[in-house]
Amino acid sequence: MTTTTIPRRMLFNAFSMNCVGHLQQGLWVRDDTRQREYASLEPWMELARILEAGCFDALFLADVVGLYDTYLAGPQTAIREAVQVPVNDPMLLIPAMATVTENLGFAFTSSILQAHPFIFARSVSTLDHITNGRVAWNVVTSYLPNAATNLGLGELPEHDERYDKGDEYLEVVYKLWEASWADNAVVADRERGVYTEPNRVRPINHHGRYYDVAGPHLCEPSPQRTPLLFQAGSSQRGREFAAKHAECAFIGGSLAGAGRITRDIRERAARYGRRPDDIRFFQGLSPVVGGSEAEAQAKVADYREQISIDAGLAHLSGSIGVDLGAIDPDKPLEELDAQGMRGLVKGMLESAPPGTRTFRDLAKANIAGQFMAGAPEQIADRLEAWTEAGVDGFNLVYSTTPGTFSDFIDGVMPVLQARKLAQREYVPGPLRQKIFGTPRLPERHPGGRARAAASYETS
Repeated sequence: MTTTTIPRRMLFNAFSMNCVGHLQQGLWVRDDTRQREYASLEPWMELARILEAGCFDALFLADVVGLYDTYLAGPQTAIREAVQVPVNDPMLLIPAMATVTENLGFAFTSSILQAHPFIFARSVSTLDHITNGRVAWNVVTSYLPNAATNLGLGELPEHDERYDKGDEYLEVVYKLWEASWADNAVVADRERGVYTEPNRVRPINHHGRYYDVAGPHLCEPSPQRTPLLFQAGSSQRGREFAAKHAECAFIGGSLAGAGRITRDIRERAARYGRRPDDIRFFQGLSPVVGGSEAEAQAKVADYREQISIDAGLAHLSGSIGVDLGAIDPDKPLEELDAQGMRGLVKGMLESAPPGTRTFRDLAKANIAGQFMAGAPEQIADRLEAWTEAGVDGFNLVYSTTPGTFSDFIDGVMPVLQARKLAQREYVPGPLRQKIFGTPRLPERHPGGRARAAASYETS
C-alpha cells in the first residue's frame, strides 16, 4: 500500500446540491447563476472542470430525502420557492463529472435510513472503481420527519437512536468493504480460468440489532475500499459519532468557537484509539470576492436583497424541527427543544452575544450563512485566522454557481498558493491519499480494524 507524505495545507470543497435552491434561498432567480439548470449534465461538468483547474479537493453534494414541511405547518413554502425541492440524486452525477476530470474528489450525502447497507456498499464500491478512488461519503442520519414517512418508517427514530443505528450501519459496510475480500483475491488467471480465488472471499455473517447481512460483498476491492468518510453532526451524540468514524468533519459557528469544537472531537477520537490528527475539520463559509472590500460588500448587499426570508425560514424550520412561523420570534432560544439539528441551536447559543439569543437572531444568523466578503488578500488573511483556530479546510457555499467558485479560484487561490497555503497541483492517487497520504483506512480506525481482523486461507 502506497503512502505519501502530505504537507499540511488548506483543504477546499465546493458545497452544492443537485437541486435549485440549496442554502442561500431565493438567489436562483438571478441571471448570473446556473441553479435552474440543475437537471442537465453540462453545468455540472462545467463546474467539475472549473474546480479541478482551481485545485479544489472535492465537490461536495448535499442531499435530503424529504420535504421541509415544518414551516407554517406544511410544505407549501418549500415547494413554491424551491427549498431543496425539486432535488435529484447526487450519486448519479458523479460518473459524468469523473469523465471530464482526473483528480477532483466527489463527496455525496446518503442517509443510513435510505438504503440497505448491503446495496449501498455495492453502489459505493462501483463508484470508487469507476472514479479510480475519488469518492467520499457524507454519513447522515436524517432529520426531516417527511423522510421517515417516505421510507415507510412512520416517524423518525429519536435523535440518539439514529446515531446508534448509524454505528451498526457503518459496522456492516466496514465488514463488506474491508473484511470480505482479501487484497489478493482476484488473480485473473486466464490459463486456469480462475478470476477469483474462492478461499480469499469470505461472508461477513453480521447479526445485529438492526441488520442481518450474510455477505460476502459482491464487489472486488476498490482503490480506497471504504470511501473517504465525512460527517457533519455537532450535537454531543453527533460529535461522538464523528470521533469514532469521521475522517473529515464539517463544523459551523463562530471563529471563537471553532477551537473548542475541534479540540473536543479530537479528544474524543483519542479515546477510540485514534490520533487527533486523523480528522480534518471543514468550516462552512460563503466567500464574496471583490476588487476591494467595498465592492465585495456591495455584492453581499445585492445578495441579501434577493434572499427570500420565507424560504430561509422554511429551511431553518425544517432543520431545527420547530415552526418558526408559529412562534414568537423574540422567544429565547433556551426554550427550544429540537429533535432536528441540535448542534445548530447549540452553536447559536454559544456564539450569540448576550441579550440577543432569540429565534429572530437565529433566523438572521442562519438564513444566508456566513458571508466572507473582501478583496482576495483580505479573504486569504481571514482563512488563515480560521486555520490558526484549528480548522483544516473550508466548505465553500455558493451565492451563484459557478460564479462564486470561479471568483474564489481566480482571486483568492493565487494568493493562498503564493503563501504556500493551497496546493498548485494534485498528489497522485485516490482521494484519501491526496488528503492523508494513504489510500486505505489506518488500522486504528474501526474500518481498518475490521480489515485487520479478517483471516483468509492462504493456499
